[in-house]
Amino acid sequence: MEHQPSETERKPRADALRNRERLLEAAKAVFSAGGAEASLDAVAKRAGVGIGTLYRHFPTRESLFEAVYRREVQQLWELAEQLKGEGAPVDALRRWLRSNVEFVATKKGMSAALALAVHRSSDLHAYTLDRLTRAVGALLDRAVAAGEIRSDVSPEDLLRALVGMCYMHDQPGWQASVMRLVDVFVDGLRVVGKTKKTASGRRRPAKRK
Repeated sequence: MEHQPSETERKPRADALRNRERLLEAAKAVFSAGGAEASLDAVAKRAGVGIGTLYRHFPTRESLFEAVYRREVQQLWELAEQLKGEGAPVDALRRWLRSNVEFVATKKGMSAALALAVHRSSDLHAYTLDRLTRAVGALLDRAVAAGEIRSDVSPEDLLRALVGMCYMHDQPGWQASVMRLVDVFVDGLRVVGKTKKTASGRRRPAKRK
């Protein structure tokens, strides 16, 4: 008779899942503060687990980098799904783009580690591009359908612009500057004649020709 795996064999235990999530959250904080070479012992300590538990979940430093990266990309995907049902379409698009800037801001110390993870894994690069393109594409399609955003812009255009705006993320005061540029960028995509609204909540009429 063929062996049937038990429920505990098929699914990770709840405490193992909790440990994994704590490790990922701790790794994000430790690498953000200390960079790619930060101590894995510090990650385990911050997560409240032993170093052996860390290595059971993530056998190498690179596997931990990749897991952190995938988790962050997944959270941006989930945010886009949430925003599809909230507020005006153009405001949802603006909020998602601004959240990406915040993502870059919290990853300054992890940038080398995350770049290493992406460059070593073509699958990870493809996963990231697909996930983010589909996420922003859904918000863009909704805004175009509502007549709020011009229709000659692609999801790839938005991601390229975002990467360009965040390029100088190692300069003092860059985040406030990029947040302002995101508002300018989104306002520039608005269909002529639509009332424009910045992230601060102030509305201003579109300029008359």
